[in-house]
Amino acid sequence: MQQFKNNLPISSTILVPDFDQLPRHIAIIMDGNGRWAQKKKLPRNFGHERGVSALKKTIKCCLELKIKHLTVFAFSSENWRRPESEISFLMFLFKKSINKEIKNLKQNGIKLRILGDVEALSYQLQDLIFEAEEQTKENAILNLNVAINYGGKWDILQAIRKMLDFSPELASKNKEIREEDLSPYMQISDIPEPDLFIRTGGEKRLSNFLLWQLAYTEFYFSNVLWPEFSRSNLLLALESYKKRERRFGRAPSKNINLPKNGLTPNSQTNKKIQNTSTIDILDGYETDD
Repeated sequence: MQQFKNNLPISSTILVPDFDQLPRHIAIIMDGNGRWAQKKKLPRNFGHERGVSALKKTIKCCLELKIKHLTVFAFSSENWRRPESEISFLMFLFKKSINKEIKNLKQNGIKLRILGDVEALSYQLQDLIFEAEEQTKENAILNLNVAINYGGKWDILQAIRKMLDFSPELASKNKEIREEDLSPYMQISDIPEPDLFIRTGGEKRLSNFLLWQLAYTEFYFSNVLWPEFSRSNLLLALESYKKRERRFGRAPSKNINLPKNGLTPNSQTNKKIQNTSTIDILDGYETDD
């Protein structure tokens, strides 16, 4: 990621939902980097680099909209099956991005957390991850969770192992294991589960991402390839989200009224961000194309 600054105007007038009516937590599968590069007749690595720029745009938009939590899928446990040259480049890109962005994350109040089996990564990358997490752990404006070497099945299994390590009595045949026994050991158990899940690139599957945490999440699938995913695409996802009735297993209501953390349909108090708007918190924060 390059340095973030806010010296660029927002490109057009867009209706933005009330800040207090937005989802608290958005989870994204950033799919389509390779296909974008193929479409442009470029090596796949160019798609991954462009994907970093798309992530920066999304982070900037989340800061503007005061989204509290953003979780993105950067590298799955299944991605080790890719060509060795592509894996090597992705690991290089992770190191490069973390190195360059620690200062910006601190300045913009972003807390970075890496999800997944970090111990399988190189020692150098593990050290960078530890340093970045330590330096940003007190930040509270946006929680940015990046899944690297992560799988939803792995997450459930590691939670079970930890639960039994700390509470061996639960292994008894006569002991009932409840959801609340296991939940604390899942990754990102200390923040709300995602309200909105977005997958770009046209595919309609979870691909082993946050299997436990997405039980009652609203899903939005975009045909846009991740490197082309823009602020307006994110707002389209939010527009779709606000039309949903989140029932959490309850019967549908006569009038669709979402929980406080959801978007209210037909809100009359949407705010306009004009093409010269700036957000104070984003001083020094730029997204490069």
